[in-house]
Amino acid sequence: MFDMYYFSQRSRSYDSDEHERGACEWCEYALIITLATILLIGVSALTIFWIFFYREGYAWADDVPEKQFNLHPTLMVAGFITFSGFSVLLYRICRCFRRIYVKLLHAIFHALAFPCIVIGFLAVLDFHNKKGINNFYSLHSWIGFVAMGLFGIQYAVGFFSFLLLLICNKGTASFRASLVPIHAAFGILTFVLGVAACLTGLTEKAIFTLGSETYASMSQEAIVINAIGISVVAVAVVVLYTVRGTGGYRLRKVSAQHPS
Repeated sequence: MFDMYYFSQRSRSYDSDEHERGACEWCEYALIITLATILLIGVSALTIFWIFFYREGYAWADDVPEKQFNLHPTLMVAGFITFSGFSVLLYRICRCFRRIYVKLLHAIFHALAFPCIVIGFLAVLDFHNKKGINNFYSLHSWIGFVAMGLFGIQYAVGFFSFLLLLICNKGTASFRASLVPIHAAFGILTFVLGVAACLTGLTEKAIFTLGSETYASMSQEAIVINAIGISVVAVAVVVLYTVRGTGGYRLRKVSAQHPS
């Protein structure tokens, strides 16, 4: 007899020790999940408010390139923070769901983030070309570029490994199990890089648009921009705190007398 790791086929749900939670732990869990949800939605809402109230809204036209640029911060925050954040939290929120449902929701939220990131990137690239501004001249640009690359690789690898390979479930189980911690680690890294890109981009936009003196004097728009930045940091802290100790779903250690 020997021990091995395998996915529980009887319950087909993510293993958790929620039945062992006390009242205080349940309160903490509910509070953190609620706070994370409010922050994830709120940071996108605050960004949209900033654009409409201070930046005159959105457009994709040659005569108003600045309005076209406005799509960039909004869509990048929506893609890298809101949708990606919810995608990460699903593995903590949906602990009692069947694995396949959580995987599908995880893929859907990333699928929603993908066009946001692509359109946001094209918007700023086209804006730079119209204004004669060099591309990839700042730290923000390169952090965002690396985050986009990792996001694309993560989505392609995850979709192929954890959804398509389910066609041959038993034959690929060990491979998928070994890939889980790698996929989870790079997923968190991509999310953190997205947060860093958003923060550096907000700071860059504030200084270039408002000027260092106006930004330092905390004008009303500077306060809103800083509020968005603080919200992004709060999202990162809450999301990472929520998923602490969980690398996606856990593997259960059982004896060989219960083969998968």
